[in-house]
Amino acid sequence: MWLLFAFSGPLLWAASTHVDKYLVEKYFKHAGVAVLLVFTALIGLVMLPFIAVFDHDALTPGWEAALAVAFSGLLYMTAMYFYLRALQGDEASVVAPFFQAAPLFGYVLGLVFLDETLTAKQLVGGGLIVVGGALLSVDWRGGKFRLRLMLLMLVCALALAVSSVIFKAFAEQDEFWTTAFWSYAGEALFGLGVLMLPALRREFFGLFRRHPGAVMGINAANELINLGGNLGARYALLLAPLSLVQAISSTTTLFIFAIGVCLTLFLPRFGREDLSARNLAQKGISAALITAGVVLVGGSVSGS
Repeated sequence: MWLLFAFSGPLLWAASTHVDKYLVEKYFKHAGVAVLLVFTALIGLVMLPFIAVFDHDALTPGWEAALAVAFSGLLYMTAMYFYLRALQGDEASVVAPFFQAAPLFGYVLGLVFLDETLTAKQLVGGGLIVVGGALLSVDWRGGKFRLRLMLLMLVCALALAVSSVIFKAFAEQDEFWTTAFWSYAGEALFGLGVLMLPALRREFFGLFRRHPGAVMGINAANELINLGGNLGARYALLLAPLSLVQAISSTTTLFIFAIGVCLTLFLPRFGREDLSARNLAQKGISAALITAGVVLVGGSVSGS
């Protein structure tokens, strides 16, 4: 079952990535992407009373645990900020492969802080998934080194890995929904911090006045998709080692490409992918490596 929850993350995140790219291109190409994260924070804020009603104990962890998990929510939003900055300059299928760094950070952090151990088969499987995902990022034609993109996404991947370590450490102690509650509280604090900056506050309300229906409707749908992916992936953290869950998350790139192909064929105004024979062959090899990796890591999980 952990694979089902783990795969719900990359599938839904892939869909959300294409929506993010559409929003950035249409409304935030030359604007502060932190404004877009206010909508993510609002969804987190809306979730708080529902979790509190569903689980009354969510409000009663120690203050140290509450602060630590709220910090993990802030880290997650920080990671999303750097990711959206990267999307301003590059295509979604180019940006997403750099998430492959997260499992590498996650393996080291899980080993040091969570005392997680992996079997040789799981290490090989996780490595195949990461390599398969990384292969998708290679541009055989351009030969261009994207330093800005690399730095933005490495910071993003590190922040995501640290956030996941904190979330898992406290979710195993204080129940999943309690940890989710304080993580969303941290995300809401990030949004509040953005709105406290006068320039970003004016930009947020100005955008809302100019495009209320489109911005709210698209963002609300996108955040619900993203919410489903986050909950699935976070629940998987309780069932499997951090590095394995993050290795499965590496398949996001493959799903992004598949959705991009569908958009290119049926809805080209919303997205385009290169469908040349060379590009399709590259994606096919990546898919084979990722599939082999998933088969290897899908066995018994140790250290969780």
